[in-house]
Amino acid sequence: MEITAYILLGVALTLIAAYLANRFMSFTAQTPNDYAGWGPDFDIRTHLRGPILCEGVIYGPTGRVTSRFTADFDARWEGDKGVLTEVFTYDSGARRSRVWYLEVDANGAITAEAPDVVGKGRGTQKGAGVQLTYDIRLPEESGGHVLRATDWMYLVGDGVIINRSQFRKYGIKVAELVATMRPREAETSVGSKRDAA
Repeated sequence: MEITAYILLGVALTLIAAYLANRFMSFTAQTPNDYAGWGPDFDIRTHLRGPILCEGVIYGPTGRVTSRFTADFDARWEGDKGVLTEVFTYDSGARRSRVWYLEVDANGAITAEAPDVVGKGRGTQKGAGVQLTYDIRLPEESGGHVLRATDWMYLVGDGVIINRSQFRKYGIKVAELVATMRPREAETSVGSKRDAA
């Protein structure tokens, strides 16, 4: 009986430690207020505007890269309402597109809708960070599952944005995405400087 009690205590302590690590020391433990003092301030109406080049990788549940992609984005804003068009090209040759309808209120709260998003996405921009959560439905050829997505974008300078996203099913991480986004104009001017050198 004593051994059983020790085993149960060990299991309970392991579960508590895992919960605390996930709650306070993981990707999901971040809050927008963590970045409130960072600068420059990230405003999606300014920094997600016009043509944008995106390049990234997708990790599967084992942590290995399962896919690489490049994407062309184009974001247009009228006041606090924007439309972000995304066209992805994957290393498999597959192409996918998505159109986001975005709105930002006076407090920096973001509402986001897209055809493959179930309901509305909600987010916040504070300091150099933007956070967005939403439920996304995978294409039928990928099983049609609905995953909980958490996107974090960080403004790192010269208009470059680092995006890290995690996708979960029943609270378990099944995929992660890491990507960079940069204005197409900045890419052209950097390329021109290299050519001139």
